[in-house]
Amino acid sequence: MEEKLENNPLNQPRWLAMLRILLGLILFWKGIYFLENYVYFEQLAQTNKLSIFKSYEPQVAFAISYLSILGGLFIAVGLFTRWASLVQIPILMGAVFFVNLDTGRGVQDSEFVLSVLVLTLLFIFSLFGSGIISADEYFRSYIKAATERGHTDKIFEATV
Repeated sequence: MEEKLENNPLNQPRWLAMLRILLGLILFWKGIYFLENYVYFEQLAQTNKLSIFKSYEPQVAFAISYLSILGGLFIAVGLFTRWASLVQIPILMGAVFFVNLDTGRGVQDSEFVLSVLVLTLLFIFSLFGSGIISADEYFRSYIKAATERGHTDKIFEATV
């Protein structure tokens, strides 16, 4: 009587794990970019229609920069992937709807295309999780290996 789970990380293809790692690296790189260009990012927050953050632009710019770095790192290694993706979704929605569409460059802008692609991938990984090549799966199998005999053999068979 085998029970097959839909969100079983062993059922996910490896290319999806590679895509998750790439997504994490992109978010990490954008967070570093925001920190390097902090003044520009703060001005961008001031000029857009984010009036609810009117007196908190420096704090919002700081929080978005560090959340991008931390979330990108977590997604890249596959640690708390669903939670990290859920935290990144509002940030990317702001990037797509408030920043990229208000710049006047339109849909042809590569930054807009990248933001939409990253937002789509964040939705995917918030639903399906991190997959087999991840810290989440490593810790999950490590705990099971301590309680179930022969569980590590199943993990190594799946990775070959």
